[in-house]
Amino acid sequence: MTTSDETGILSRALDQTGDLLDRVHAETVSRPTPCEQWDVGALADHVIADGANFVTMLRGGEPDWGAPAPHVNESWGPAFRVGADDVLHAWGQASSGEGGAAVPVGLLVAEYATHSWDLARALDVPTSELDPEVAEAGLAFMKASLKPEMRSGAFDAEVEAPEGAGAYERLAAFAGREPA
Repeated sequence: MTTSDETGILSRALDQTGDLLDRVHAETVSRPTPCEQWDVGALADHVIADGANFVTMLRGGEPDWGAPAPHVNESWGPAFRVGADDVLHAWGQASSGEGGAAVPVGLLVAEYATHSWDLARALDVPTSELDPEVAEAGLAFMKASLKPEMRSGAFDAEVEAPEGAGAYERLAAFAGREPA
């Protein structure tokens, strides 16, 4: 995959997540998500905070993934897009050799694709509205990189995807989520 292709898939993953966060409203923040420890509001806070954490990584720093995410009370999509723009900019700099760390685009895409599925499930958005190439890119990275000993915390053991499952259902199953 060329740098241009990688930037394109990352941009689509970010746009998709932002579009889902635009569907978060006061009446949906307390809905449960497939991430058992988070409701929609906490998951939204997490993916919004991912932007700053990934920028830190892309600039060669060590993000504090365990730090509590700042709480957002409204306008989740716009809040996310500010950080998403920073992620794209930092990715462009790092991938062009202008400094920064070599972070595989698949890592970022996998995070946003997985949480896009989580948000879609919680918000009753059909996966047919999601970009399957984003899921395929995230799944390819996870299959190549996510070792069983790395699953504690963020991922449960892989579950079997149903026969004929789509890209997001296969991604969710690999991440240890019940694809429904």
